[in-house]
Amino acid sequence: MPVIGSRTEDRHLAEHWRKIVVPYRGADTGRSVVQLATTVCFFAASWAAMLWSMDVSYLLTLLFALPASGFLIRLFMIQHDCGHGSYFQHRRARDWVGFCIGVITLIPYRYWRRTHAHHHAHSGNLDFKSFGDITTKTVREYQELPRRRKLAYRLYRHPIILLGIGPTYQFVFKHRYPWDMPRTWKKEWGSVWWTNLCLAGIVVLMAQTIGLQRFLLIQVPVTLMTCTIGVWLFYVQHQFDNTYWRRQPNWNFFDAVLQGSSHLVLPKPLQWITASIGLHHVHHLSSMIPNYKLQECLDSCQSLQAATRVRIKDTWKLLRLTLWNEETGRLVTFGDLQQNRSI
Repeated sequence: MPVIGSRTEDRHLAEHWRKIVVPYRGADTGRSVVQLATTVCFFAASWAAMLWSMDVSYLLTLLFALPASGFLIRLFMIQHDCGHGSYFQHRRARDWVGFCIGVITLIPYRYWRRTHAHHHAHSGNLDFKSFGDITTKTVREYQELPRRRKLAYRLYRHPIILLGIGPTYQFVFKHRYPWDMPRTWKKEWGSVWWTNLCLAGIVVLMAQTIGLQRFLLIQVPVTLMTCTIGVWLFYVQHQFDNTYWRRQPNWNFFDAVLQGSSHLVLPKPLQWITASIGLHHVHHLSSMIPNYKLQECLDSCQSLQAATRVRIKDTWKLLRLTLWNEETGRLVTFGDLQQNRSI
């Protein structure tokens, strides 16, 4: 858990939350192994069903892409827990599983682990905008942009770009060569190159066995669907009307956790397949809690249940929120800015 300062009240608050989360921190190796094995089997079965259905109907193939995408998201959540050190007790096991899953998800394990740790340490801090976060400008920052860059930001925040073109670019292309990563991150660059090499090997293997065209007709829709759903999940967990952003020295880790991370309420089957990542405020409170203990932690603590609850039907409205108003402490739309509402 990040150090939040030396003030007495902060230390008391840290100790209060530490006592709540400690019983749920750390991996249960048996549960981790079972979850990993079942998820891999379900994903492989879905992928095999897509391959089989190619000789029946491509529409049926696309139908099977839905569960395949779901299980690929679940695999990423396991990779995610490995990166936080919460999935296996031994680091070597976590790193190997995380790397192997990263080849399938197209996300270099060490690169993602380091950038995501930065996100956790600085979430909600306007003076430390993180690697990999969805860019959100303040009203003042937007107003100070030249016209061309204002247009670029509007395009970037459009749902078609944000959930369609953007995720594909990020995961399929940018992760092959993350140009904004410092050259001094030697291990992270190594993770990128090894992931790319393994991906090239898989493509060659598939071309020699089932054929490149059949492989792409199966994998491309799964990848595109997974990228979009993954970014949507990440978006709604931090981008909502009364979320939390502050500047130093007013930023506080626990306020950012409890006010700036949502509780995405999903039907139980969807919560299961997304490995409870919708309980995002609990995850940010302690990233050492594995996904299969998040619900247990939430159920044990009444104060955690006061987080902002977001439902699927609410998310379209959230996509319209594009600018952070520092004066009112709320996200607003481009329309609000034009009509001078809430600004």
